Amino acid sequence: MLLGIGVLLFIAWILGFVVFHVSAFFIHLLIIFAIISVILHFVRGARA
Repeated sequence: MLLGIGVLLFIAWILGFVVFHVSAFFIHLLIIFAIISVILHFVRGARA
């Protein structure tokens, strides 16, 4: 679940940053949240 959210946020970041040329601070929050969710996926997956 967290991996899927991370992938979707990464795709949204790519679309916003590269395709639509949005360079505001808020678009970079997407990549930060994507990285955090992928890290949480692997950390929680290792404990389960």
